[in-house]
Amino acid sequence: MTFGEGEGEGDDALTYPATRPQSLMFSFLGIYVLERDVAVYSGSVIDVFARLGVTEEAVRSTLTRMTKRGLLTRHRQGRKTYFGLTPHAADVLEDGRQRVWETGAVNRDWDGTWTLVAFSMPDSRRSTRHDLRSQLIWAGFGLLQNGLWIAPGVKDVTAIVTELGLDDHVTVLAARALKPTESADLVHAAFDTQQIAARYHAFLDRWDTAGPQAALSDDLARQLLLHTDWLHLVRQDPHLPAEHLPEDWPAIRAEHVFHTLAHAYEGPARDLAARILDLS
Repeated sequence: MTFGEGEGEGDDALTYPATRPQSLMFSFLGIYVLERDVAVYSGSVIDVFARLGVTEEAVRSTLTRMTKRGLLTRHRQGRKTYFGLTPHAADVLEDGRQRVWETGAVNRDWDGTWTLVAFSMPDSRRSTRHDLRSQLIWAGFGLLQNGLWIAPGVKDVTAIVTELGLDDHVTVLAARALKPTESADLVHAAFDTQQIAARYHAFLDRWDTAGPQAALSDDLARQLLLHTDWLHLVRQDPHLPAEHLPEDWPAIRAEHVFHTLAHAYEGPARDLAARILDLS
């Protein structure tokens, strides 16, 4: 699993769950630490997160937990503790950056190819079967019929299969729909498009307003919350082909809102972060 955002969160949530400190931390690290070869003083991270109402205890707990998981390194300079990225964390954050800024929310470049994953395993491996299903959903697959999952485009599931030790139980194919099967029917059979649309509408309700998140103290706080909300959203989106979705698909409007706000917040947020953050 490439990113810890979705662990423990219901796949059928139609509104945003309470934002977890770890989710915000990934956004913070992706914006202010990734590709900079720096470590950040824990006290300055606490100052940033206080703007979002996150307690010092929650920040310290999150940093400790991410260090134990091999996502952060820790070193001391005098009485200060600094945290930097491990190579694994850098890979995770780069994946998130690509989803936000390159993959996007609207799939206009689909070439008609589907990735199919079929599997069968005994009841003795029920837990592993559950893990595989969860990871396939997170990777953008939908259940077409019993034991057969599909996703638009070519998906590499090698890491998932290998991690779970299922090389002998899983078949992966790339295919195209042939008559009488229609790709539009596959989209609506395997994916709950109403639920996906509802998530985008929830994002728009939160951000497509005059002066969104006005209760927050500054644009640094708004920037981190915006990026966290958006990444959480696009990571749940299977990136279905736009040609088989309604013309008023809410992801189109939501993506425009995200880019507009992200650009508006960037300058003021970076200026403020430069004054707050203690980097080494």
